[in-house]
Amino acid sequence: MKLEGKNKPVEEQMEILHAILKEHTKLYQILKVLEKSGLPNYYLAAGCINQTVFNYYHDFPLDYGIKDFDIVYFDPDVSYEKEDAWIKILQNKLGDLKVETDIKNEARVPLWYKEKFGKEIKPYHNVEEAISRWGTTITCLGVRLEKNHLVVAAPYGLNDLFELTIRPVKKDFNEKSYQEKVQKWKKKWPLLKIIVWKDL
Repeated sequence: MKLEGKNKPVEEQMEILHAILKEHTKLYQILKVLEKSGLPNYYLAAGCINQTVFNYYHDFPLDYGIKDFDIVYFDPDVSYEKEDAWIKILQNKLGDLKVETDIKNEARVPLWYKEKFGKEIKPYHNVEEAISRWGTTITCLGVRLEKNHLVVAAPYGLNDLFELTIRPVKKDFNEKSYQEKVQKWKKKWPLLKIIVWKDL
């Protein structure tokens, strides 16, 4: 019988999320490696977390559809060299797991965002603020381990996650990108419920 997180108190939802993530062996190994890495103010975040939950409730293999593992952190040193050093350290530590990673210092993102996406964004004050500005409520999600306890950053709560509901966060996103994302996800995870951009 599946663990059911709908309409539960947030503390219970966090326990259920922890239990689900433990079942994804490789993801949980990444969390354990990161805990000992010394990386400042970090989370394993976004797609690898919510898609593990999608897979759990679809009865799919827990790694289905997950192309990489997003690791985000916040370091006031926004030099390329410092970020690159962390990328190499973490890729070396995670090498035995043979996983694709996307490692970003969120303090650096506003420096290159306009060139890549054509829109200027305000600097972030911390990694949690960065997470709160991603494209959907359920991608605005990060987790890390502290002494076998799951620490969760979920600025919009966990209800949408456990209800498999995709809801836009419009702060740094646009309708075209949202439509592309939800159409791609709906093909892979048919139980998802999509909130229309214009409805919010």
